[in-house]
Amino acid sequence: MAGAAPAAPLLRVRDLDVTYRGTDGPVPAVRGVSFDVAPGEILGLVGESGSGKSSVCTALMGLLPDGARRRAAGIEFQGEDLAAMRERALRGVRGRRLAFVPQQPMTSLSPTTPVVRQLRWYLGDRLDDVEVRETLAGIGLGPVLDRPRDLPGGFSGGQLQRVVIAIAALAHEPALLLADEPTTTLDATVQAQVLRLLLTLRDKLGLALLYVSHDLAVVSTICDRVGVMYGGRLVETAPVREIFAAPRHPYTRALIAAMPATTPADRPLRAVAGTADGANLLPGCPFAPRCPLVSQVCRERMPESSRHGASDVRCHAVDREDAP
Repeated sequence: MAGAAPAAPLLRVRDLDVTYRGTDGPVPAVRGVSFDVAPGEILGLVGESGSGKSSVCTALMGLLPDGARRRAAGIEFQGEDLAAMRERALRGVRGRRLAFVPQQPMTSLSPTTPVVRQLRWYLGDRLDDVEVRETLAGIGLGPVLDRPRDLPGGFSGGQLQRVVIAIAALAHEPALLLADEPTTTLDATVQAQVLRLLLTLRDKLGLALLYVSHDLAVVSTICDRVGVMYGGRLVETAPVREIFAAPRHPYTRALIAAMPATTPADRPLRAVAGTADGANLLPGCPFAPRCPLVSQVCRERMPESSRHGASDVRCHAVDREDAP
């Protein structure tokens, strides 16, 4: 009997561009980015600060600031094109079927309103339901529920981040949750608790996640696939095991080589030489100025995406390496 056909992507992004208004004209932040997210999948987006990861999230949500511009061949989510939606229609998707967890929980919560009251804004009478309260207690929010009059300032960053995640995931049980570096400001213990929470919600609700991070170690523990961004470009996408066992793009190799886990204890960390400043403005491969395998064509033309093993890579040098 033939195997079942693979599920259609929950999200299909094609040729996404994001530009911001600069003093000397438009500044590109995301350039020609394409990827899919399958139902129930966790896709990680990694890269240095300024690589365009957060801009991808805000563009998908339709929350770019004034002066920013989004273009895309398509942003298909559950069969609808978000890129073609008017704001009124997008409001029916945003926060309901497509939810967002920002980096700083305090920017998403009212500082003058008790946290439990804010939970009730989104959960309504469900907050009184025994099962819902047990779920919230099970993800570490029992102490928050026990202090119904306390303002956000009375709780830790980890507790507030869990509140924001609970609101995003439980208020409407979305199909896709965008998490923009949700553990960046947390210590290692709280970070681990938040990551377990995300996995628990994925397993319980069946939601998919786009998890944005600069921390490869975190991504390796929770993601199914990884997309590596540099200079606004998506330069490599692969299953998480493949990308750590056999990284293809020189930037991916450099990132993994710089991880503490891959560096012997008696040796210094191997930092990536050079800087990413201005990489988003280059006409060819944005990594060319820092790449040990650079050639003239790299400086002139961005390569097309090509398949190498289980990885989709945009690199002239990798194409030459694997040429027959």
